[in-house]
Amino acid sequence: MTANLPSASPAVVRLTRFTRTELSDIVGDGEDAFGVAWTGLTWRAKEEHFGIKRDGRLVAHTGLVTVPLSIGSVETRAVGVGGVIVAPGLRGEGLSRIVMTAALEHARTMGHEYGLLFCMPHLLPLYERFGWQQLHEDVEVEQPEETTAIMPLRTMWIPLREGAQWPVGPVRLRSLPM
Repeated sequence: MTANLPSASPAVVRLTRFTRTELSDIVGDGEDAFGVAWTGLTWRAKEEHFGIKRDGRLVAHTGLVTVPLSIGSVETRAVGVGGVIVAPGLRGEGLSRIVMTAALEHARTMGHEYGLLFCMPHLLPLYERFGWQQLHEDVEVEQPEETTAIMPLRTMWIPLREGAQWPVGPVRLRSLPM
């Protein structure tokens, strides 16, 4: 399935899977493609995958997964966004915007009010240009063995429904981070 994008833009495709093989297509065989190994966190796999192929090779990806969370006294679900990556030689060409836009269009059909992502501090301006807003509260995330951790990356959210407002209060992701 291909998303409807302007003809001048690369076609975004729904991927049936996103494994280490597909990740290697984008960035090669490095051990820490997303630069988050230092966090020591265990991450949740995404369930929906969107990519851009160029000359038969996957060059960009964004993944989605529905996650449970609590914000203050509100128990809800959000669409977790992660695995956003573009081949190093193609960064700066707008591919992350294209693949993220297609993923968010799909996320808006999933019935949740919020999108949620975690990112490195230097990526905040990129995501802010896409409409994401930074949360300034600590976010507690679940980890294996029934433990929790405070997310060391920056947390951002985006409304998936018109008029959606982020509730006030402490945030706890009731799953592994995505």
